[in-house]
Amino acid sequence: MKINSLYYGDCLDWMRQWPADSVDLVYLDPPFNSSTDYNILFGQGQETQAQVRAFKDTWTWDTAAQERLDSMEGAVAHRAHNAVRGLHIVMGKTGMLAYLTYMAQRLAECHRLLKDSGSLYLHCDDSASHYLKILVDGIFGGRYFRNEVTWRRATAHNDAKRYGRISDKILFYTKGDAPYWAGHNIASPKTKEQLLAAYPREDEIGKYRADNLTGPRHGGGPHLPSAKPWRGYDVHARNRHWSPPKTGHYAEFIDSHFVQNYLQIEGVHERLDALDAAGLIYHPKKKGAWPGLKRYAMADQDIVPQDIFLQPRGFTNFSKGKEWLGYPTQKPMELLRKLILASSPKGGLVLDPFCGCGTTMDAAARHGRDWIGIDISTFAINLIRYRRLKDHNIPTFGIPQDLAGARQLAKDRPLDFEAWAVNLLPGFAPNLKKVGDTGIDGRAAMLHKPATAESALILAQVKSGKFQLGQLRDFLHVVKREKAAMGIYITLTPITSATARKELAALGGIRIGAQTYPRAQGWSVAEYFEKTRPPLPPMRDPFTGKPMQEDLYAHAP
Repeated sequence: MKINSLYYGDCLDWMRQWPADSVDLVYLDPPFNSSTDYNILFGQGQETQAQVRAFKDTWTWDTAAQERLDSMEGAVAHRAHNAVRGLHIVMGKTGMLAYLTYMAQRLAECHRLLKDSGSLYLHCDDSASHYLKILVDGIFGGRYFRNEVTWRRATAHNDAKRYGRISDKILFYTKGDAPYWAGHNIASPKTKEQLLAAYPREDEIGKYRADNLTGPRHGGGPHLPSAKPWRGYDVHARNRHWSPPKTGHYAEFIDSHFVQNYLQIEGVHERLDALDAAGLIYHPKKKGAWPGLKRYAMADQDIVPQDIFLQPRGFTNFSKGKEWLGYPTQKPMELLRKLILASSPKGGLVLDPFCGCGTTMDAAARHGRDWIGIDISTFAINLIRYRRLKDHNIPTFGIPQDLAGARQLAKDRPLDFEAWAVNLLPGFAPNLKKVGDTGIDGRAAMLHKPATAESALILAQVKSGKFQLGQLRDFLHVVKREKAAMGIYITLTPITSATARKELAALGGIRIGAQTYPRAQGWSVAEYFEKTRPPLPPMRDPFTGKPMQEDLYAHAP
């Protein structure tokens, strides 16, 4: 576990290796798309043709989901055991339950990694927030739920036949009873007008308001000290009791010596006498009116954070500015600043298990916190290193740094190797389906459709084993079957077969402007480490559809 480092791969694999009680704050914005078809999420075992792994956030019931369910239902000591069992009964084996079992494993690890003073912020939307809350209640314990923060990410949204969906939910939990909390760090300053309206009276000390010195009387009779009259005010007759403050923080601007002495006073009437002697009780001249405790404006300059965040907004309804990196799930820096300052100490460790374009890492670094980011996309890792933090020397684990490392990844985790290899090509994203992918491991789109092609689609297939001509022929058939404009056949080492090169060339070329590109070509991971890429036309960013920003792929490891 190395601080200020990036980790490539499934966050579950990495977190399981790290020591417990080591993290101050976990913020996670896991993959989940609220526009996902509810018929898929709640249909019994229905399949979907989602293609791009990290951003088509559709979850289906499959063998892996069944294994997760069996594991948690059989593990009676697992923190999510009861919650998952209950959710299984309610919703059956659906896409939503597949998603929740996936999250249950990772949230349990987040809980283990947190210090007793640590906090968790789970960013989600209303399509899953209520299910996720049940899950996190099971893992953290319902008593440690602090808030559901509503974040207004947009000002307007035109949704047919329903109210415009302009907000996200952030579930706030703590691990223990004494969490680090510094909400004053993100308090909003009050305007002069607000202060004048809130504190209409004034004495030699400053502007103040008269606050209540009594409270409701829940049982008890006139014999109680707090129910006896004081200075002619019969509190019992009003069915109230005296309730002067028991701490002196409100008077810290008056006299520290007074505060210190006041804290030692036990009796209700004695506290009232002390406050009155210090001039801190307002006595109205109007007959029948009651005294009030003086609360001074100088001790109340800020508005404490509330559970609705109206600012900052997301990147939907306003100019995105320089902060925008073209990442579809990107959150504004100011949002992460608030959460980090409120719930982590200076020098503390912030973890983001789905770090995306790295906003959490950037905000933590700017405000004196250490950080760790994990993501399953090499695109995201490169985005952080080469654009977000612009530090090519950030330690990065899990991504092969040479051909030997790539060979080992292919041997140990072949499906992860496929996803990594696809991400090496600009504009490509790995296929969602890992099994039964019909010969397609990744997809991309050209910026412009060639006049001689039926689409702008480019397909990729990855093979890490010994080259087999039959497998290449199968892929070339897939390219023609899918009516793709181009196909890239990725191997671990360069293809040396003359027959293979001839069959690749047989598919001809496509012309874009003045440039001609081969319709089918082979390329290897070894060539990547030699800083050689296959000739590709201008590409679209796989996540935004906008022109590809080449600088992300201009760097070898």
